[in-house]
Amino acid sequence: MSLRAVKPEAIEKRLKAFLYGAAGTGKTTFCASFPQAYYIDTEKGCENQQYIDLLIKNGSSVFRTNDFDELMKEVISLLSCKHDYKTLVIDSITTIHNDLIDKMSLKHGTDYGKHFSESNKAMKHLCNLLMRLDMNILISSHAKNEYGSNMAVLGQTYDAYKKLDYIFDLVFEVQKRGSERYAVTKKSRVTSIPDGESFLFSYDEIANRYGKEILLRDAVPQELATETQLEDLILLMNKHKIPAELRQKWLDKSNSNDFNEMPRETIQKLIDYLISKQTKE
Repeated sequence: MSLRAVKPEAIEKRLKAFLYGAAGTGKTTFCASFPQAYYIDTEKGCENQQYIDLLIKNGSSVFRTNDFDELMKEVISLLSCKHDYKTLVIDSITTIHNDLIDKMSLKHGTDYGKHFSESNKAMKHLCNLLMRLDMNILISSHAKNEYGSNMAVLGQTYDAYKKLDYIFDLVFEVQKRGSERYAVTKKSRVTSIPDGESFLFSYDEIANRYGKEILLRDAVPQELATETQLEDLILLMNKHKIPAELRQKWLDKSNSNDFNEMPRETIQKLIDYLISKQTKE
């Protein structure tokens, strides 16, 4: 067996940022400032004229929903279809997450926290698709108090799926200080935006630090599996009696929840592998 590691190379990554803060701290203004954004407005926060003007000025479009399933349809379309949008905004994820928990409560009940575990699975699915998406990602969340021992308030944290901060390269707490809005960097994998730093929160500041050319790069869609590929793969997997554990491993590796979400190139490799396996047998 040969070793498969390769020398590391720098990758020009899309901006993937998660921000939370109290009402009025400027989250919506910041998100609406990004050029050519696909703005998923879950709270009708962009109905005020100043936000409409800003979105129109920046060539952005708005999709209003607080329904998790509707959100997923839009994300899959953005992933697989050609379009001119550069940034996906979800403002806010708190509303979507609450809707999801309500749906899972009705579907699965609340015994033993079943609704929470099913909600977490669905949110993980969303996050996997977002990480595959060749767009900048901005997700906002409501803030809530973070408590320590004896219910002492330690500060603010976000009010949403608990693992969101793990998957994003940047996590900001947004604060209002007088008439100015500041971001406190709570987590960073980006050297130009150091962890723990506080700075004026604006699109121009992020663009200067992260690179405007990255933020304005065209999105490249992923070709997803065709119906013929799905039929061929299912036939081959059944013929070779591929166990459920291995099928799930293949899905997890491609950040897919089902084989119809798998990239076309990836599913073809699986088909070719199973055909070669058949030939050897």
